[in-house]
Amino acid sequence: MVQSLWESSKASEQQNGLDQLVYRSNIIGTDRRVCNFGGGNTSTKTIVKDFRGRDTEVMYVKGSGSDLASMKASNFTGLRMDDIRPLFEKSEMPDEEMVAYLANCMIDAKHPRASIETLLHAFLPYKHVDHTHPDSIISLCCADNGKALAQEIFGDRFVWVPYIRPGFTLSKMIAEGVLNNPKAELVLMEKHGLVTWGDTSEECYAQTIKIITEAEEFIEARVNAAKVFGGVKHPTLDAEARRSVAAQVMPTIRGAVSDAKKMILSFDDADDVLEFVGGTDSATLSQVGAACPDHLVHTKVVPLFIDWTPNVEDIEGLKAKLKEGVAAYKEMYKAYFERNKNEGDVMFEAAPRVILIPGVGMINTGKSWAMSQVSGALYHRAIAVMRGATALGNFVSLVENESYNVEYWPLELYKLSLAPAEAEFSRKVAFITGGAGGIGSETARKLVSEGAHVVLADLNLEGAQKVAAEINAKYGENRAIAVKVDVTNEELVQAAYAETALNYGGVDIIVNNAGLATSSPFDETSLKEWNLNMAVLGTGYFLVAREAFKLMKAQAIGGNMVFIGSKNSVYAGKNASAYSSVKALEAHLARCIAAEGGEFGIRVNTILPDAILQGSAIWNGSWRNERAAAYGIEPDQLEEYYRKRTTLLVNIYPRDIAEGIAFFASSKSDKTTGCMLTIDGGVPAAFTR
Repeated sequence: MVQSLWESSKASEQQNGLDQLVYRSNIIGTDRRVCNFGGGNTSTKTIVKDFRGRDTEVMYVKGSGSDLASMKASNFTGLRMDDIRPLFEKSEMPDEEMVAYLANCMIDAKHPRASIETLLHAFLPYKHVDHTHPDSIISLCCADNGKALAQEIFGDRFVWVPYIRPGFTLSKMIAEGVLNNPKAELVLMEKHGLVTWGDTSEECYAQTIKIITEAEEFIEARVNAAKVFGGVKHPTLDAEARRSVAAQVMPTIRGAVSDAKKMILSFDDADDVLEFVGGTDSATLSQVGAACPDHLVHTKVVPLFIDWTPNVEDIEGLKAKLKEGVAAYKEMYKAYFERNKNEGDVMFEAAPRVILIPGVGMINTGKSWAMSQVSGALYHRAIAVMRGATALGNFVSLVENESYNVEYWPLELYKLSLAPAEAEFSRKVAFITGGAGGIGSETARKLVSEGAHVVLADLNLEGAQKVAAEINAKYGENRAIAVKVDVTNEELVQAAYAETALNYGGVDIIVNNAGLATSSPFDETSLKEWNLNMAVLGTGYFLVAREAFKLMKAQAIGGNMVFIGSKNSVYAGKNASAYSSVKALEAHLARCIAAEGGEFGIRVNTILPDAILQGSAIWNGSWRNERAAAYGIEPDQLEEYYRKRTTLLVNIYPRDIAEGIAFFASSKSDKTTGCMLTIDGGVPAAFTR
């Protein structure tokens, strides 16, 4: 049940009306059962000094494109009420005219564009107004008998407004309904949401929670747990099996939903999802339509529901159903677009944003992990609404054409236009071995800074987690994950890729970078030393690349591999026969994979660095002393020694290698494969010949 989050001590710290509005908005948005991501709006009317020092009545209202949970004062728009009130006398006002008019009412041109529902707040004669999308209220508003049931709950305290798209007409209808009902305490917007108000910010919030609670209690008293979604049709697989199935099929899904642009996936097997996907009526319910207009841009009108009987032995059958299902969904969506399109409309990607699999859970797609989470979060709300609506009566939604007009509504598309432009590695997933080390961590930072999601794979899990935490703190939740892997262990490598698939849907870039180094004269090189080099730098690179190759083929959307070789890949290093030999193996293995990968759009290239001392576990160990001894110098003289032997008289740093990796992984080298790029400052002995 929804609980009040109001804390008087925190509320009292807010210095003015706008600060109080920010506080109220944030606690409303924190509970998604109260308000959808990006949806709803709040307002306050207050007195401020205008630019001439005059007292002016101003309404602050949520600006377009923001989210209540995270809003700050700068996300609200201030508008002069004296300019807005005369609009109430108009009989109609098109969206474009209204938006242009409101732009002239702003007290500060730097404020965001006002919400399309601004007039809803302005026309109501109350100081504080909330418009929210509570699960319980939308359940009522999406039940075929919702208005009659609302009378049972609220008596004559409510105003019911038939569905109409937000804008001038809806705003005026709401205000007239409230003015004509002196007992009105709330407005129920059919298939849409709730409007409440109060004389103070605290009273407004308290009223919102009170009304939601009344509806919740009414619904819960009518829920029959055994009959939710028609009762159980499909049993739920155990947690380990669900994750295993999802990891195996997500690369197939990712390939199927990635057309002109790749998609990032996320997996969700929360209890409410599992209850829904296993329900007898769920396949039919899921196709009725969106539970709220605000969902449409992120979830599309309906999800893809897979007709599959849970069976861990039938993974190939599930993959086939997923491919068929996604293909059929795309055709369905294209036909829907053609039936409803308006002049100038450009179709979004046709693939589903929400995919439901009985016994397993929900898979969401988006241009980033964060956006896939938005689709998922909104579908959780849809599940809650369908649960409530079917406990009350029959679940109903918008007619198809109205759903389309909301999904392709210019004012909704404007919100999407506020998102930053996509970068080089947006929608890409990079898997980096040795992710905790100097080259690996610097590469991760470089790729993430240009839009990528990264997996830091390392035997040093703590170090990889530290790098991932640093990246996520700067770039956002789950942009990086850390996995522990021993590259010489086939099962652990496979498990690391399964974790990657489960988190992001697949992989686009692998950086084969895990390393070690030993040094000894050839006749003193032990079999143990030889095998160690071969295991990590040979077998390890083979296993990491082979499993990536399989995954990339399953996705069928191409891929990139970048091997971190060495100057020693082409130069016989002194007292380093084991290391030099396996580094040569790496470079040739990369060329072999490149030869086979071309037909699948898989490119494989190699970087040949030299003497990367900074941030390297290798150089901080015995290798430094061994290499110094081989050259007859002291360990602390190595950096200068390496600098002087280059033709450019420079040292090489991890960021230099990261730049080379980014080049090979980028669109700038789309037509390059089987290539070696030397980044060593110019060591003449290693010039290829």
